[in-house]
Amino acid sequence: MRHTTLLLSAGLIALIAGSASAQNATPRNLILFVPDGLRGRIVTPQTAPAMAEVRDKGVNFKNSHSLFPTFTMANGSAMASGHYLGDTGTFSNTIYTGRPIAHANNTVTPFLEVNPVLLEVDEHFGGDYLNEETLLKMAREKGYSTAAIGKLGPTYLFDHTDGGKNSIVIDDSTGSKNGVPLSDEMKDALTKAGLPLVTTPRGENSKAGDAKTPGTTTANVAQQAYMADVAAKVVLPMFKARNKPFVLVFWSRDPDGSQHNTGDSLNTITPGINGPTSMAGIRNADNNLAQLRKALDELGLAASTNIIVSSDHGFSTISKESKTSPAAKISYEDTPKDFLPLGFVAIDLAKALNLPLYDPNDKNARVADNAHPRFGNGLLGKDPAKPDVVVATNGGSDLIYIPAKERKLADRTIKALLEQDYVSGLFVDDELGNFPGTLPMSQLGLKGKAVVPHPSIVVNFRSWSSGCEEPTNCSVQIADTVLRQGQGMHGSFSRGDTMNFMAAIGPDFKSGYVDPLPVSNADVGATAAKIMGLTQKAKGKLIGRVMTEAMPNGATPIAYAGTVKSKPAANGLRTVLNFQRVGSQRYFDAAGFPGRTLGLDAEGGKQKTAGK
Repeated sequence: MRHTTLLLSAGLIALIAGSASAQNATPRNLILFVPDGLRGRIVTPQTAPAMAEVRDKGVNFKNSHSLFPTFTMANGSAMASGHYLGDTGTFSNTIYTGRPIAHANNTVTPFLEVNPVLLEVDEHFGGDYLNEETLLKMAREKGYSTAAIGKLGPTYLFDHTDGGKNSIVIDDSTGSKNGVPLSDEMKDALTKAGLPLVTTPRGENSKAGDAKTPGTTTANVAQQAYMADVAAKVVLPMFKARNKPFVLVFWSRDPDGSQHNTGDSLNTITPGINGPTSMAGIRNADNNLAQLRKALDELGLAASTNIIVSSDHGFSTISKESKTSPAAKISYEDTPKDFLPLGFVAIDLAKALNLPLYDPNDKNARVADNAHPRFGNGLLGKDPAKPDVVVATNGGSDLIYIPAKERKLADRTIKALLEQDYVSGLFVDDELGNFPGTLPMSQLGLKGKAVVPHPSIVVNFRSWSSGCEEPTNCSVQIADTVLRQGQGMHGSFSRGDTMNFMAAIGPDFKSGYVDPLPVSNADVGATAAKIMGLTQKAKGKLIGRVMTEAMPNGATPIAYAGTVKSKPAANGLRTVLNFQRVGSQRYFDAAGFPGRTLGLDAEGGKQKTAGK
């Protein structure tokens, strides 16, 4: 493996210096606004005027990064804790827990965006599977008022060990048996404001369609209007009346929900996630932010409140085409001819490894030859209770676990994956050793103090641009998902997925400042804690940096660029990682096989549009 040598800046010593706000006699308030799935360069005064105003009048973090794998729960854990995924263990939205999770129908591959599932995973791993203190936990213990409002899953993650006793939690499940209980104070306040105690459902926005029926053409307006009203009309006035500092996390499901389920582009790449439904989702999130800022003004809180806007990841249009996949050559009732089915990685690996395939989401039933796993996840081996290989399906990348950590089986698995045209880069657990064509997970901050099982292999899927002026706005990727070609997904190492949107405004941030340095969602968590004067009792060492350059009188460190290349595999493929570095912090731009990942040029020339 070849590394690019980087020098450290002497100015980095200043990173440990306190920001201006940490020395304030009066602590500031903070709103962390997360527009889920907002692409970094899609924001203009026309598409999202409120977010453009925060960016242009405050700090424009133009060199922003989502952590890979670029999924919601993964990056939510980074923002909530300030740590990389190797410490939080939230490697994707669906992980392998090594034991059945009752609240997920006893699967060993639970989808984490469900509150009872999070609580049960906590129980199995010492009461806190993140294994790191979260922003809201630290804030409430220091006397802040705290609330998290928004999308089911990541919202609760910000204070998942509290159970609603201290932090206000409003998400999709509020008012149902799976919802976080509301205090009597909150119930009374909602009633007085004329707002229901049950969250408004998504309605039409939740309809994903199928292979023959387009998905939604409606943004998530009604549900998010309720949540924005709760924040602006109930929570912020309540916090002002308490006369103490507060932290409010608002996690907007849009544009993510509308981009995932878009009905504008069934089975076709264009317009993909650039159709009217996706754009309406962007404006919907923007309207929510505008409402929160208006409430701050009316309550006289604007001058004392910092606002950080950071999306969890970018977004891409789904492609389901492959010329090499055996799974794509099988006929399925719910999949167009020659398209990749849900679970194609599990199907292809079962065939290549000559192992039976079982479905962890169907009581470990054997998967028939002309079928695919219900949710794409797979257990490979003679005994599904003791699988040789586990595939956790996620979208633009998948996780593969080899519970026994057998190096020979890992080698066979890697060689099988290297034969597929949908793969673009493989990352392997350091404990398994080095393999040609792959890079170790430690290069990505995926090896830390996590208490849940570490993946053995992370498989990145191929990505390219469909052709537009700004390639990250029209990224396309192969995706292992129930969603259809033409709908939206993320999770890959495409720059379209790693380029999230980030901006900040408020008393502890510079005005009209364009930050050229690389920043990430782990930095969001670290910076939020710093400006509130919070000190984390960290267990892991994979921690984001405080973005001092964005603060008045803050130090501005120096950044460097680097590349890591694996040794070539027998077929010549090698995994390449392009990154930037500030001190010990790495920021991951793009990775994969050159020419097969958007943002990673083919060796000897630019990437082909088709990325093949």
